[in-house]
Amino acid sequence: MQTSAAETSVVIVGGGQAGLEAAAALRSQKFAGSITLICAEPHAPYQRPPLSKDFLLGEHEADRLTFREPSYFDKHNIALLLNAKVERIDRDSQRVHLADGRTVAYHYLILAVGARNRPLPIKGAERALYLRSLEEAIALRKRIANAKHVAVIGGGFIGLEVAAAARHYGKPVTVIETLPRLMARAVPAVLADFFLDLHRRNGVEIRMPGAAAEIDENGVMLTDGTHVAADLVVAGIGVIPETSLAKDAGLALGNGIVVDPFLQTGDPRIYAIGDCAEHPCRHAHSDSGNRVRLESVQNAVDQAKFVAMRIVKPDSSAPYRDVPWFWTNQFDVRFQMAGLSAGQDQQVVRGSIAGAKFSVFYFKAGELIAVDSINRLADHMGARKLLAAGTAITPEQAADEALDLRKI
Repeated sequence: MQTSAAETSVVIVGGGQAGLEAAAALRSQKFAGSITLICAEPHAPYQRPPLSKDFLLGEHEADRLTFREPSYFDKHNIALLLNAKVERIDRDSQRVHLADGRTVAYHYLILAVGARNRPLPIKGAERALYLRSLEEAIALRKRIANAKHVAVIGGGFIGLEVAAAARHYGKPVTVIETLPRLMARAVPAVLADFFLDLHRRNGVEIRMPGAAAEIDENGVMLTDGTHVAADLVVAGIGVIPETSLAKDAGLALGNGIVVDPFLQTGDPRIYAIGDCAEHPCRHAHSDSGNRVRLESVQNAVDQAKFVAMRIVKPDSSAPYRDVPWFWTNQFDVRFQMAGLSAGQDQQVVRGSIAGAKFSVFYFKAGELIAVDSINRLADHMGARKLLAAGTAITPEQAADEALDLRKI
């Protein structure tokens, strides 16, 4: 007997941006069945990007981070299970088993389990602080306020945002990066050089390339024998996707939980979205293939809405095709990225690098594939529009300051 729409149950594992947005999108699209949102943390779903930005700077408090008022979940008939850990998925019975002995049945299961901090593989690593959860952000903000010298291991987005926040508090900061340039996995040399100069001009010391060998009570010992004095050490060396539930359930894994163009796993009843999901992406042009795992708010929100639509309208045939975009704030710079620049073979700069207001356009075989913008919102918004529509522009047009990308 076929299940009616009102009897259909959706279970969402993960209380981050992707999980919350999936539940909200289901209700906004008039899904009539039951929704259970299972959160491992004791807090209702909250925003994570401000943890390394406004919250760390003391400009936001924790009560401003929550996505919805507590009454929202009751009003929209969403069962919110807090401090609840899912131990396993029983695909045969279509139930998830919680650590406290409860089980929850599902017709559709959405894995929005995110990622966890990559731990430092060095002696004394337990002395370092990390930044991903609200508890970690609260602890870090308290420690920064009282620190005499901050060392940040990792020159990626999180590490540099923490460094900028520490300088906001007037603290001496040293960033230790093993690779020969900052944010090396995400941006080309022109942007890496810009951020290196930005941080140095704002008083951040950069040790690069430099590898941490040990954290002791006085700071960080590097592999070259030099020592960085610090009474606060922060680790920001990336994240590891949460895949244990999927692995134990027999689902395919790659750089995350493997999903198809419709964000389904090998089990058509189970979807994976957000930071944990490796999906085919038409905007990826890397020589290593078009499968990517993206860590961004945009990706979490757009994939959540897509899966909600698929559940409400199972016959929808268009695959997931949204343009990836990202951002970071450091000092007085807003850096926005549209598309994926890996695989590019030509760069065009528009604007003034020295004036900290420019965009870099990336082409591959003459096709625009991505745009990185520093303090140029119009370029960023225009780039997202062009990439979404597949509108072609030439390198000459990209360099033309008079051309408004939003009007092409």
